[in-house]
Amino acid sequence: MITVTNLAIQFGKRVLYKDVNLKFTHSNIYGIIGANGAGKSTLLRAISGDLEPNKGSIELGPGERLSVLEQDHFKYDEYRVLDTVLMGHQPLWKNMKERESLYSKAEMTAEDGNHAAELEEKFAEMNGWEAESNAAQLLQDLGVDVKFHEMQMNQLSNNQKVRVMLAKALFGNPENLLLDEPTNDLDLDTVEWLEDYLGNIEQTVLVVSHDRHFLDAVSTHTVDIDYGKVTMFAGNYNFWYESSQLALRQAQNQRMKAEERKKQLEEFIRRFSANVAKSRQTTSRKKMLEKLNVEEIKPSSRKYPGIIFQMDREPGNQILQVEDLKAADEDGTILFDHINFNIEKGQKIVFLSHNPKAMTALFDIINGNRKADAGTYKWGITITTAYLPLDNTEFFNSDKNLVEWLSQYGPGNEVAMKAYLGRMLFSGEEILKKVNVLSGGEKMRCMIARMQLQNANCLVLDTPTNHLDLESIQAFNNNLISFKGNVLFSSHDHEFIETIANRIIELTPSGAIDKLMAYDEYIHDETIKEQKEKMYNA
Repeated sequence: MITVTNLAIQFGKRVLYKDVNLKFTHSNIYGIIGANGAGKSTLLRAISGDLEPNKGSIELGPGERLSVLEQDHFKYDEYRVLDTVLMGHQPLWKNMKERESLYSKAEMTAEDGNHAAELEEKFAEMNGWEAESNAAQLLQDLGVDVKFHEMQMNQLSNNQKVRVMLAKALFGNPENLLLDEPTNDLDLDTVEWLEDYLGNIEQTVLVVSHDRHFLDAVSTHTVDIDYGKVTMFAGNYNFWYESSQLALRQAQNQRMKAEERKKQLEEFIRRFSANVAKSRQTTSRKKMLEKLNVEEIKPSSRKYPGIIFQMDREPGNQILQVEDLKAADEDGTILFDHINFNIEKGQKIVFLSHNPKAMTALFDIINGNRKADAGTYKWGITITTAYLPLDNTEFFNSDKNLVEWLSQYGPGNEVAMKAYLGRMLFSGEEILKKVNVLSGGEKMRCMIARMQLQNANCLVLDTPTNHLDLESIQAFNNNLISFKGNVLFSSHDHEFIETIANRIIELTPSGAIDKLMAYDEYIHDETIKEQKEKMYNA
């Protein structure tokens, strides 16, 4: 349990929030949401003790342990991978080091013997004898193969380090767990494992994430940071989003009577109460929703970018034909081979692979940025494409301001360019910023604005939700659903895939798995699972 009392945090004259009083209880998972800069990660830092609040106190339950997903991936470079995970349970790790020091003595005194006996008793109470095997299993569950466990952390890739740090946070079943963007750099299979893991623990969990499906799957409550306040209510991100949109529509309808508004909100709450997912969480969340005061549902102050893709021309029936395509990595690893598919009008296709480099290679090849190792591809004569690459660094090696930068990519005067930037939430003096100092999220919004100028009838998107906040992801998602052209994309965002894709193509070193079905159906089909295992191991 975590109790926050009269918390206030400000930086200089800017007050993030004040008078925050919250109680986070066991067996509940709290999804923390808010616009960029609202103070989501700051709240976690205050709770973890990494940041001193200006006012207020934070208390854990008596004798409880707090574990945090750390963001410094170089902090443990000198340690063995397995030891890094074990350090997640500090009382156990301290015990292990003390025992090791005692038993390394040439001679032990009677006092040493008594202390060793005490340590052994505590070691057993903390399940010390199973600690290494439990840590190893956790690492394997998170996709870190046993061959890496004895290595030092500095020998791992950043992607592997992310998984080790997550294992460290989860290890030892801490009573309280703080997770800031836990799904970053995880593949879809590992994210699903984490969803299941969190759905079956009894701890108090606070999580910040831009992954809407993840928040919906695990959260029993949502903590919304808005209007300079921190508000908690029952339900997941989807409940918050739908309720805030409903409240916004009601606020805009000045003629709606108070009684009619209340009736509409109560019906909305009943509908969500009846559709709560995750069996372990159903009862508590449903009861909380039923007790929710309709007056607590308010429009959000969030701003959503205006992402609208339009086509200059209707696509013909021939979109893209790929024959016997092959690509290998620089070290000779086969990313994919024997890839054949023909894309038809109206199809929105997600490309999957165990190796994320495979999708980037495919997209670079069909956009003319890379030569295939074998095979051919051919676009239809009516097709125009707009490409959102995974790495956009080369686009921003410039000292141009935003208006000058965007003007390179489409017709229109300065006023038109400012309008496009305004739709992407750049306003006032922001549009005069140099593009080489933009944040990752700002660069992505610029790239999306650039794509909109092209009016293409086929969009190619390599992991398009990277660096975007929830509001931008939601707006992007909504527009791609209604877009009339073709969409070829890769993504780690479950909700993005499920709501957009009507065809799945998985790239393997021995061919493609190609299915016309929804993503949820694809990942749970046992026949497809068997097919994938054979093709990846061929």
